Amino acid sequence: MTKNKHLNFYRNAPDAELLDVEGTPLKLSTLWQEKPLILAFTRHFGCTQCKEMLDELVEGREKIVKAGLSLAVINQGTPETTALFAEKFAPGLLMLCDPERKAYEAYGLERGNLFQTFLNPKVWSAISRARKKGYQVEIPPEGQDAMQMSGTFIISTSGQILLPYYYDHIADHPPLDLLLSGVLSSSWDQPFEGPVGPGVQDKEERE
Repeated sequence: MTKNKHLNFYRNAPDAELLDVEGTPLKLSTLWQEKPLILAFTRHFGCTQCKEMLDELVEGREKIVKAGLSLAVINQGTPETTALFAEKFAPGLLMLCDPERKAYEAYGLERGNLFQTFLNPKVWSAISRARKKGYQVEIPPEGQDAMQMSGTFIISTSGQILLPYYYDHIADHPPLDLLLSGVLSSSWDQPFEGPVGPGVQDKEERE
C-alpha cells in the first residue's frame, strides 16, 4: 500500500454519505458529533478475518458503549446484501454500505498486494484458527474486491483522526483493548497535547 496516501494523526476525517441496511442515506460526520467514533472497514463478505473482527466487536459492544464510544462498520455490499450478512455476522452493529468503495478511497484504503492478502504466513495461521471456529475461506460476492485492504479509525467529536490503523496484512485487525483504552490508557475524549499516559488526568484534576 502506498503510505503517502494514508491519513495521519489529527488530520480531518473525510466525510461521506453512505447507506444503511435499509437504504437510508447517512453522513459519517453525524456519527462523531456526540461521541468519539470507531470507524471500522471490512474487506468482503467471504473474508474469515473480517468475520472474526465482527465477532469481537459484537461481543465487545457493551464495553464500547461504556467507554463512551460509538461504532460504525463500512463494507462493500449493497443495503440488501449487507442486511443479510449483518443479520448473521454483525447483529446489533451499525453497518454502512459502500459498494463503490468511495469511503475506502477517501480513507486511503487501497488494494493490497499478494503478500498482504494471500501469501503471508500470518494470514494462513489466522485462516487456520478461523476454521476451528467454523469459518471457511470463501470467494467474495460479485462486485466485491478480494484484494481490498481494510482499516480502523478513531475519530474525535471535532472530526479529527485520533487513531489511523492501517493493516500490514489482512489478518492484522487491532485488538479491542486498543480501541477501548486509547493511547497509553488515555481516554479518547482527552486531548493529546501535553502529558499522555495512565493517571495523568486524575493527577491534573487533583491539582
